[in-house]
Amino acid sequence: MDRILRVDMTNLTVKDEPFPEDWTLLGGRGLSARILLKEVNPKCDPLGPENKLVLAPGVLSGSVAPTSGRMSVGAKSPLTQGIKEANSGGQAGQKLMRLGYRALIVEGKAKDPSKRYMVVVDKDGAKIRECSELKMLRTYAASEKLAAQFSERAAFVLCGPAGELGLSGASVAFTDEGHRHPARHAARGGLGAVMGSKGLKAVVVDDEGTRARAATDAAGFKTWVARMSKEYMGGAQLFQYGTSTTVPLANMMSTLPTRNRREMQFEGADTLDGMNLVKNFETRGGGMHHCMTGCIVQCSNVIHDANGNYVTSALEFETIALCGSNCGIADLDKVAQMDRLCDELGLDTIETGGAIALAMDSGALAFGDGDAAIALLDKVDKGDKLAETIGRGVVAVGKHFKSERVPAIRRQGVPAWEPRTLNASGITYATSAMGADHTAGLVVMPVEDPAKASQEAQLINALCDSSGFCQFQQPTIEDIRSLYNLMYGKSITFEDAADIGWQCMQDEWAFNRTAGFGPEDNDLPAWMRTEAIPSNGAVFAVPKEEIMRVFQRMPVSDELRQMKAVG
Repeated sequence: MDRILRVDMTNLTVKDEPFPEDWTLLGGRGLSARILLKEVNPKCDPLGPENKLVLAPGVLSGSVAPTSGRMSVGAKSPLTQGIKEANSGGQAGQKLMRLGYRALIVEGKAKDPSKRYMVVVDKDGAKIRECSELKMLRTYAASEKLAAQFSERAAFVLCGPAGELGLSGASVAFTDEGHRHPARHAARGGLGAVMGSKGLKAVVVDDEGTRARAATDAAGFKTWVARMSKEYMGGAQLFQYGTSTTVPLANMMSTLPTRNRREMQFEGADTLDGMNLVKNFETRGGGMHHCMTGCIVQCSNVIHDANGNYVTSALEFETIALCGSNCGIADLDKVAQMDRLCDELGLDTIETGGAIALAMDSGALAFGDGDAAIALLDKVDKGDKLAETIGRGVVAVGKHFKSERVPAIRRQGVPAWEPRTLNASGITYATSAMGADHTAGLVVMPVEDPAKASQEAQLINALCDSSGFCQFQQPTIEDIRSLYNLMYGKSITFEDAADIGWQCMQDEWAFNRTAGFGPEDNDLPAWMRTEAIPSNGAVFAVPKEEIMRVFQRMPVSDELRQMKAVG
């Protein structure tokens, strides 16, 4: 029987609850949204005991469906002050689901703020253990200490020093497949600070003695999985080398943020092209790998330095863009060091890169000075006030320097994909409960109806984030619908599956409305409507009434029936 694991940090107790039968097809982001809407006061202090942290694997996690083990982390966000879901790869999602837990809910707050605790989950149940020896350890050091205590099968979910300090740019780290590097992050929205506020340093998930979740129609499920895998492996392989190789395309499209988005093309784009990383594999070592068992995408690059020493994993386009070109830094090795530091500290690279670029634009350090950026990041957990402000994100830096030109939407830093160039994606940033988040519904191609395109992209991505699939697997609604039916013996239609994605969005909007967000918040910063991009003259030109169309369900289009999740 599927269960919910409830962890009370105030009383240091754990208990199992039965998983509601009518929630069978709720998982990941959709399940997190439902729990938060039902159990959390949207007006609560995000770092107080009323807030709850939800870890929710997807509906298909733990099965043999390819690349389906992603984990959603949800809470009221200390960054946006609204609902937030951040999604991560790594091993914990598969393992938690194979243990029969559809969600782990962390509530309350440790009575003694000087202590740190871990939750250990295995086939015998769950328990809370004190682990104050891990207090303020960076994630790699904490992972190494945990690895010495637990079996090789154990996966770790970690709070870095940024989360323990309550910094609103803090992420939640997950260890990956094989290496157990804490290089996968539920990064956006400051959810690491929620974890840290509760005194929770780590969650250890050991699925020793379990097996893959069995489908009701095992033969049908296996056939569909085989077809999906064959089609993906025989397709275009868009993510053969991860997203780092997107840099030249983004530069050509004028959506490569440069010097705090003053420009959207970078003269050093060729230097930042991820193909340079691929070329280095032969001489430096490293290469491509997968972050979770069952992944067929293998988008994660393992980066070594010039001496062949491991530096970081999953150096992605967004990190290269925000920590590289947006800061005027044209050196992949320095960007890799920044990525590693963010992973060590538990910081979102998008928020952090945007914050550093704004500090550079305000004169605190020079654009292009990678060494200064690295030195500043290294002080985040050492009491440096400017470094801590960087760790609090773009809006905090804007307030610190009294800047009138802050690249944030609903208090969250804007990702690389530029809303002035890509107006449909701008509509997603303006309307998604997540704030400026490209994974909520990215639209990069020209479309006739941007509002409809945004709504449909948001819908399928909400469903994908609920299923456990990686967006890079690019499932369709039909894939998800069919596998749900085969897995759980259901008979839902295409429209039923689409409704699951739409309901997730409605639950998130409902939370935010109660939190105090209104129609006036569904827009971009005023400067994005007036300041043209130098290379293409683009501004965000979508009328407010067009943006608001997203909140009214539109008829399902033929395009949606063929659409694939993408983020």
